[in-house]
Amino acid sequence: MLPANRRSFSFKTADGLNLIGEVSTPIGNRAASILCLHPLPTAGGMMDSHVYKKAANRLPAMADIEIIRFNTRGTTSEAGTSEGSFGEGVSEKFDVEAAIEYSFNALGVQTLWVMGWSFGTDLALKFARDPRVKGLILLSPPLRTSEVSDLEFWAKDGRPITALIPEFDDYLQPVAAAKAFQIISQIKLINVDEAKHLWVGEPAIYRVLSEITKIISPEKLPLPTEI
Repeated sequence: MLPANRRSFSFKTADGLNLIGEVSTPIGNRAASILCLHPLPTAGGMMDSHVYKKAANRLPAMADIEIIRFNTRGTTSEAGTSEGSFGEGVSEKFDVEAAIEYSFNALGVQTLWVMGWSFGTDLALKFARDPRVKGLILLSPPLRTSEVSDLEFWAKDGRPITALIPEFDDYLQPVAAAKAFQIISQIKLINVDEAKHLWVGEPAIYRVLSEITKIISPEKLPLPTEI
């Protein structure tokens, strides 16, 4: 865990639930902020899922990137449990919209990217449409609940989207991803050799964090491998 200003927070959704989260802010310059939407909670996903935890531990110091994480409704992490119950990716609309509002209004974010991982990518594609959002970063998108209309929205919208597609993903591998996302002309698909859906192992983590940094703070590359 590298130096950063870390603090817990809570916020309320439009349907009255209190959700919990944590923000890790660079001590000096803040190049941009990333709101992280976690993997499927019914399969163990939460704001502390390892890619996001390591991003929060490292990127504020390494790349001047603020990391904002929270538990969607009914999701538990070491910090506690957000109110409510799992909404099958439907009522989480309120969670995403409230988190974006909180990021701008309470955390004072200037430049916000939304990053989804697995289940979180569907939430991003469906609900992170606030015009203040700079763009999307998608890790292992399964396109489980996203519909063609969601892809059409982003195709017309034109904001930048980068998707990291693992070679051995359990749900959507590179060939299928290229076909599924072809409607979005501006999307950048990055096929990652030998990677899997959960990005296990330090080489996979380093690749993900490097690709994130390439989007937001390219001048900080290459990221250090030791301290």
